[in-house]
Amino acid sequence: MRILIIEDDHKIANAIKKGLEQESYAVDVTYDGQKGIVNALEPEYDLVILDRMLPGGIDGLRICQAMRDHKIHTPVLMLTAKDKIRDKVDGLNAGADDYLIKPFAFEELIARVRALLRRPIKQIDNVLKIDDLELNPINFEVKRGNKKINLSNKEFALLEYMMRNPSRILTKDNIISHVWDYDADILPNTVEVYIGYLRDKIDRPFKGKTKLIKTVRGFGYKISL
Repeated sequence: MRILIIEDDHKIANAIKKGLEQESYAVDVTYDGQKGIVNALEPEYDLVILDRMLPGGIDGLRICQAMRDHKIHTPVLMLTAKDKIRDKVDGLNAGADDYLIKPFAFEELIARVRALLRRPIKQIDNVLKIDDLELNPINFEVKRGNKKINLSNKEFALLEYMMRNPSRILTKDNIISHVWDYDADILPNTVEVYIGYLRDKIDRPFKGKTKLIKTVRGFGYKISL
């Protein structure tokens, strides 16, 4: 899953980025409102972490309002040092989905991130399921049937993205934009390589079971029965 951070405090922004990357998310960072609104209006993000007070003449409220005006429904977690009830109400009325007061513990931020990313998905006990394949985004456990499957961080992020979009054809550009950040050095066959890694772990070892990862020639990949 790909997350955009718009935060002018470089120390805070980079600390959040590092922590989220350790949780297997792809993360991009913007440090001012002018660049932030341009990035926020792009559709490839799964979540935006947005500081309310930003340099550049455009604050977090305007960015959030612009997203909603453009029918972009990406979840927004607003960060701010403003802790008055009126400030929270203004943030939520602007279209934010959640509001976190600075200073905050990273454990609380990651819990709120996970909660926001779960909202659009119909899940049982927070687990994504396709056939007998299960992925738990909370404890990073993947299993098929009763067998646990060990994945690298990037393999996990790719599988989670596919399972959050079951039966949808995902192009290589879709996958790259959600699983890797802008700074990543992506070769033309990187997606093919990682799709191969996943097949080697969730399809090929399970003889007689449905192959879940499918190639749609000329278009991309999907995960489905």
